[in-house]
Amino acid sequence: MLNIPSLSIDSPDMRRAGRDLLSLALMDARNHTLHWMGQYETALGASHFAVPCAPELNPPLWELGHVGWFQEYWIGRNLQRQLGRRCDPSATRLASIEPQADRWWDSGQVAHDSRWALALPDVSSIKTYLLDTLESTLELLEKTPDEDDALYFYRLALFHEDMHGEALIYMAQTLGLALELKTPGPGTVREPLLLPATRWQLGSAGSSGFTFDNERAPHEVQVPEFEIDAQTVTWAQFVEFVDDSGYDRPELWQPEGWQWLQEKAADEGRRGPRYVDQIGVASGAVMQTRFGTARRMLGGQPVMHVSWWEADAWCRWAGRRLPAEVEWEVAAHNAGRRGFRWGDVWEWTGTTCQPYPGFSADPYRDYSEPWFGTHKVLRGASFATRDRMKNPRYRNFYLPGRDDIFVGFRSCAL
Repeated sequence: MLNIPSLSIDSPDMRRAGRDLLSLALMDARNHTLHWMGQYETALGASHFAVPCAPELNPPLWELGHVGWFQEYWIGRNLQRQLGRRCDPSATRLASIEPQADRWWDSGQVAHDSRWALALPDVSSIKTYLLDTLESTLELLEKTPDEDDALYFYRLALFHEDMHGEALIYMAQTLGLALELKTPGPGTVREPLLLPATRWQLGSAGSSGFTFDNERAPHEVQVPEFEIDAQTVTWAQFVEFVDDSGYDRPELWQPEGWQWLQEKAADEGRRGPRYVDQIGVASGAVMQTRFGTARRMLGGQPVMHVSWWEADAWCRWAGRRLPAEVEWEVAAHNAGRRGFRWGDVWEWTGTTCQPYPGFSADPYRDYSEPWFGTHKVLRGASFATRDRMKNPRYRNFYLPGRDDIFVGFRSCAL
């Protein structure tokens, strides 16, 4: 493991980090990746990292190699890296230091289910590849101007690795691996917050620091007065929905959501959120498996591992609705001092992920553009998200049936 001094390398300010701090953060992200892979080695090394082929999983060795591949592809092999967002993604690249790298780890070309059939190198060889590509990245960074365009791909590689670091954690939850990680405890339940009508600028010009392409371009939105929960929905609130036969009442569910629920019920006997082993109608007790261990959830803890369909059904039952992403953003910026709390779990919004007006895809074309129209926007962050990824303007997005991530929701008045 690399020895890194304690600096502000894990804060939202990293979007504007200069060359020296960025170098430290890239090493920190790699340490983080290798730390969690060490947990996988302990749990799965004897089985050669075998995991089931499932839509929400990746083979751990593929996940590890892909992180190194992405960094090398956009930095070490990219002759236009200093152009930043103006880079031509189709321009000729240098060859990888690993001749098979593209065939193994190019996520745009290697279909998801085919990743289980790849003859990947062993973990030691992949770690060597990660070390060599990181050394190359840091050497190139030393010679890079301290300018936004020139630093764009270094910042992108940092945040990309942070995303995959969180993916390793929620994949461990799916696999039931024993991780030592503190999950959210109960919080203070406050009354909903009333926010006045406003005109709000969604999006950023991206003229200073780093922005993801789906966060651009800036445009004003008229936001009527709205009431929003100060915190995410708790287990105590969600149990009431279950007690009132919420999972057996099709009128509370959108047709696609009801179909999703019937499939889960047939396959898993599902009548509650994912990983829930017991949800007591009389007692209100909730037992949810966290990293392989069944734990009793306290009433004030945020409900977690719910799909968008479940969140929407709860809101219909409660006579409320999911917030629009602009409402969530307004509250995150303006109501923090009034008790608006976020960051324990990702939060579903009622918004389908679409480009902002004036959208232009960045060179990494597969980041957001292919998912517009099918995925729902999530806002906030989770307990497993690195602090430098926590930005109230960050737009996460998943299909509405995803419930393996650390996700909950809050509601707004109709």
